[in-house]
Amino acid sequence: MSEPSQRVDGPAGPGEAAPTVTNVDLRTSGAEAMTSSPEELERLKEILESSGNYRVLRRSGATRVFTPTDSAAVDGLHRGVYLDVETTGLDSSDKIIELGLVVFEYDATGTVYRVVDELDEFEDPGRPLPQAIVELTGITDEQVRGRSISDTEVARVAAGADLVIAHNAGFDRPIVEKRFPFFKAAAWACSVMDVDWSRAGIRNRKLEYLAMMRGFYFDSHRAINDCLAGVELLSSALAPEAEETALANLLANARREGVRLWAESSPFESKDLLKSRKYRWNATAKTWWRDLFADEHDAELDWLAGSVYPQRRALPYLRVDATLRYSSRLPGAPPRDALRK
Repeated sequence: MSEPSQRVDGPAGPGEAAPTVTNVDLRTSGAEAMTSSPEELERLKEILESSGNYRVLRRSGATRVFTPTDSAAVDGLHRGVYLDVETTGLDSSDKIIELGLVVFEYDATGTVYRVVDELDEFEDPGRPLPQAIVELTGITDEQVRGRSISDTEVARVAAGADLVIAHNAGFDRPIVEKRFPFFKAAAWACSVMDVDWSRAGIRNRKLEYLAMMRGFYFDSHRAINDCLAGVELLSSALAPEAEETALANLLANARREGVRLWAESSPFESKDLLKSRKYRWNATAKTWWRDLFADEHDAELDWLAGSVYPQRRALPYLRVDATLRYSSRLPGAPPRDALRK
């Protein structure tokens, strides 16, 4: 067994006092470390990170209480449902093979209190799983064979939810609504699009990366693990030293009215310009469209008038709120009775 190591807080230069030396016993065996108290493990983490050469990630999934307060004594608590699915592929026609739901309590300030319910179920898609999906998720044909997700149980767990959240809700919501139509009436938000991660200097919005930036890791691409990690992520501060949580930022954006705007009859030569502006092409309607917040609508019309059209023209749009946002029920083509501005 080696002797306790010494940590030197700083080298002594000419004319400087001798550096402070702290004895740190790192002789703890693996078995002893596994049985150490959370306080001792935290102390070891601080020792490693203080060297500037290490960054220690904590495993996610064990935490169910994020704000140690008697939530029954808190007025105006809301119920959120963090949802994730694993599917047979990346197309909206693919089948769900695993559904995860984590129900948590939060307040109007975006403080997350605790997890109050969970659901994790497999479903047989009726055909062999693609090898790529098996490798990505670790889910096998044997695990899903003959299994079915209980509609009754899903409805029970999701009942009373004020908000359903998914990481990439534009993918999850259409698939979930198709399998469980009662989710159509829910308000939805997205922890990719509705959180301003760029304020924290984060550009990569993959769940695993966001977790790492917040000091934890998890076994990804399993529905329940993704959900628990998502709730933990939302409970954290949006940026270091910030009081606003990621959930508070998401709630603020979820409440904002949105607009789906169609750049109707735009000149062909403007296609690259529109694409760079985050417009998407609807091949059936042969028109470009994009989603934005209602308070950005006028500025976008001004941009279109100055960059795409010879002059300002009345363009079709549709108002969008959280009950419609990210749903496949949002039309790709402008409705005949669409508002114009």
